[in-house]
Amino acid sequence: MRIVVCIKQVIDPEMPYSAFKLDPVEKRVIPPQGTPPVLSPFDENALEAALRIKDEHRARVIALSMGGKLARPVLGKALAAGADEMIMLEAPEFEDLDSFASACVLAAAIRKIGNVDMVFTGRQAADWDSGITGCAIAEELDITCITVARRVDVSGRMARVERVLPDGYEVIEAPVPCVITVDSDMGELRPVTLQGLSGARSKPVQSWGLPDLDLLPPPAPGCMLLDMYIPKRETVCEMIEGVPVENAAIKLADKLKEKSLI
Repeated sequence: MRIVVCIKQVIDPEMPYSAFKLDPVEKRVIPPQGTPPVLSPFDENALEAALRIKDEHRARVIALSMGGKLARPVLGKALAAGADEMIMLEAPEFEDLDSFASACVLAAAIRKIGNVDMVFTGRQAADWDSGITGCAIAEELDITCITVARRVDVSGRMARVERVLPDGYEVIEAPVPCVITVDSDMGELRPVTLQGLSGARSKPVQSWGLPDLDLLPPPAPGCMLLDMYIPKRETVCEMIEGVPVENAAIKLADKLKEKSLI
């Protein structure tokens, strides 16, 4: 069994709010100084799902990532955790792609890998939170997609998935190949051990560009970013005074009625 896990390098969502900056002209986030990128947390859940299948079956797990410039130490965490191979899709044209163009590139890479039984992604990325890419990959590959999985079991050529619902979960079965997007209910990625770090150095790492994927010209975006801005938050406090306190309460009630709050 061959499993591909799509992992994304993102700006650390736990960074201080004061460090978050935007370039309003280029409509992009400015990477903060001194805060390295991390793996998107939902993608770590997806990697854990693939590694659990590897623990039970003879599966090869391939980590797949895309970007203009990827940080190898960040992505290397996937190899140290247990992935068998890393493929990095690096090209200036891969920078800041939308979900649909990203899915086109990732699907082209999955076709090139060949004989892929399962594709795992996080339910959404920690930067844009769109939750579209996994479904779009399935559409590109013309295979089944199951979203927000909290548990995945494989028996023969069937995948049995517990899918998260607002009030519980449902169980879905689908034949492989298929795409599964993974929720945080799957559980955190297993800790990286010293042995894992040591073993990661000998695992194969490949770098592919546009020519390797036969994507010339690169895919066109499926949507247009019109604007990007940090919302302004203003707090206004008005003191209601009155003696005795009952008079203050009456004034407060009148003010709330005036603003149609009561």
